[in-house]
Amino acid sequence: MAKDGTIQTQKKRERLVAKYAAKRAELKEIAIDESKSMEERFAARLKLAELPRNSAPNRLRNRCNVSGRPRGYYRKLKMSRIALRELANQGLVPGMTKSSW
Repeated sequence: MAKDGTIQTQKKRERLVAKYAAKRAELKEIAIDESKSMEERFAARLKLAELPRNSAPNRLRNRCNVSGRPRGYYRKLKMSRIALRELANQGLVPGMTKSSW
């Protein structure tokens, strides 16, 4: 189980990413647009740099929703391999059984 602080930090980052997504996309579009003047593009990049660092989507880390574990993460299930195995052994994952041969 991950520390509660790291899980809370991740949730805070997710909230910030959602909050600033539209503004960030708008500023990036201005900064990339070649038809705009150099000053406008530079100003857009400065405003983009003033946004909180944790509002950038690449600072998010895939974490298990059950345990908070950052490694061994299945994107489709949004959980780690260990949490998946525990839930499967308890019979809580439909269609998944423990293999034996």
